[in-house]
Amino acid sequence: MTAPRFAAQLNEQIGNEFAAHQQYVACAIHYDALTMPQMAAFFYGQALEERDHAMMMVQFLLDTDCEVKIPGVEAPTTAFENIIAPVDLALAQEKRVSEQIFALTRTAREENDFAAEQFMQWFIKEQVEEVATMNDLLAVVTRAKDDVNAIEEYMRREQGGEGADPTAPPVAGV
Repeated sequence: MTAPRFAAQLNEQIGNEFAAHQQYVACAIHYDALTMPQMAAFFYGQALEERDHAMMMVQFLLDTDCEVKIPGVEAPTTAFENIIAPVDLALAQEKRVSEQIFALTRTAREENDFAAEQFMQWFIKEQVEEVATMNDLLAVVTRAKDDVNAIEEYMRREQGGEGADPTAPPVAGV
């Protein structure tokens, strides 16, 4: 049985993941408007990942016979002062999500909820990757802020190619 405290916190995290989804859509639209298709595609992809994370959490709650409560989310930031700002915001968001994931894992551990703790391990690995990716991207866009083509070429060369992770938790509705 999933600990009620963990289930409540996971329901809250579902909202955080959907908020991240919305924020990444806003970042993608910003880059689309600047005719930066590689950056736009990257952020549209990130948005889908965040949505899938929320749905993985939904599936875990369903699988453990817990009530699912989808919380509302605040509107995302949609105005950015330059091409660096969305990536800077994304890095801060990923660091914040990492702390939320660590808090969920801590709760599972404190509640001796071994299934929940095991479920959270994949998200810890994912957050390490997400923070590293955004750190690298921030370095690139900061260094090449006046050379949009260099940023786009970096994205074309470095992003993509990752297949589905067979260790990922199941996504609800898939």
